[in-house]
Amino acid sequence: MEFVQTGVKNEILYWGKRLYQKGMSPSTSGNISIKTKEGILITASGTCANDLSEDDIVLIDYDGNLKDGNKKPSSEKIMHSEIYTLRNDINAIIHCHCPLITSFAVAGIPIKKAIIPDFVYEFDEIPLVPYFCPSSIELAQSVGKRFEKYNAVLLKNHGIVIGDVNLQQAFYKLEIIRNYVEIYFGSQVLGKTCLLNRKQQNEIKNLKI
Repeated sequence: MEFVQTGVKNEILYWGKRLYQKGMSPSTSGNISIKTKEGILITASGTCANDLSEDDIVLIDYDGNLKDGNKKPSSEKIMHSEIYTLRNDINAIIHCHCPLITSFAVAGIPIKKAIIPDFVYEFDEIPLVPYFCPSSIELAQSVGKRFEKYNAVLLKNHGIVIGDVNLQQAFYKLEIIRNYVEIYFGSQVLGKTCLLNRKQQNEIKNLKI
């Protein structure tokens, strides 16, 4: 089990650095996890994604209890557990406070305008859940409910959480969202945001078939 955990922990270390170096997880904000046969490997509370070591990744069960490790699990552990319990197809989760993406959450605006093909291909929209205190059961349950239909959710006045089959795919999808918001803000500065029409959107969606 230790050998397997080491390999999975290395994934978290790698993508944690990518997350921080892209400016999507400032300071000690955010958390990362991977579902395993033994439970959930998750970053410890108060850790910086860029400076993680193997000791900063702990194993918890689906009730949030510590199974292996010497540090306190992320305070958002119940949110991660809720998503994994509801979605068998999700094996990795990233929660971060990317400033550009979080600006939508602070404004109370879901991300859904069809402005670029990449976003339309991967998402219908990124819905917004109401504000609940970080780490609360209410937040975990609200996010879990949205994950019944969506793979990424904005947390009002807080950040974003995204799940996928592995951390690589979760990170790539997160980059698509950040690219989207950068383009959106740029178009707003230029004074015009043109949307793809329904026919164009359907053509993009049909590329999946």
